[in-house]
Amino acid sequence: MSGADADDGDERGGSVREQDRFLPIANISRIMKKALPPNAKIAKDAKETVQECVSEFISFITSEASDKCQREKRKTINGDDLLWAMSTLGFEEYVEPLKVYLAKFREAEKATLAKQAGGTVDGKKIEKDDYAQFGI
Repeated sequence: MSGADADDGDERGGSVREQDRFLPIANISRIMKKALPPNAKIAKDAKETVQECVSEFISFITSEASDKCQREKRKTINGDDLLWAMSTLGFEEYVEPLKVYLAKFREAEKATLAKQAGGTVDGKKIEKDDYAQFGI
């Protein structure tokens, strides 16, 4: 069986295509470049290694969160489930900064929805200057 044949299939059939398992390499490369000086170069194998590691990390966390949701008979994984999974799996040091990020994200989403729905959040009218606080 060739390598292409081995990657055919889907989650139900057992094997998953490589492009479905990994985050896009262009996205990984862009994030890596942001952390480096402008003239720095990144070897292809370094990008591929980070791509595999990041993709595996996401699968690891998501799987734990999914198990929790199944036990609770829920179908949707939310941000709090992912934070719980990270804490459970020993990544506690990331949880607090991510809680702050999640709260800001939810506020920004709320403000965006309010803007689309006529400019109110929790019954209060949002003024034009308030949108800057949410980055919109």
